[in-house]
Amino acid sequence: MRTTLAFLLALAMASPALASRCPMEMAAIDAALQTAQLGDDDMAKVRELRAKGEELHNAGDHPGSEAALDEAKALLGI
Repeated sequence: MRTTLAFLLALAMASPALASRCPMEMAAIDAALQTAQLGDDDMAKVRELRAKGEELHNAGDHPGSEAALDEAKALLGI
């Protein structure tokens, strides 16, 4: 019983840590946008993906958020 309780407690504490990648990725994209030299179409796509990533993150869809943010980072070359 103690082992099960310890496992559940560890899992509950780790869950927020696993979801914290999204804000870090958004911050990295925001920083890269300040100096990015992209065409208008690519810049618009990065901003769209960044917004989509934040929207999905806020909705609790972290895998979807990470996918959108990873695509934005790829366009930025980071």
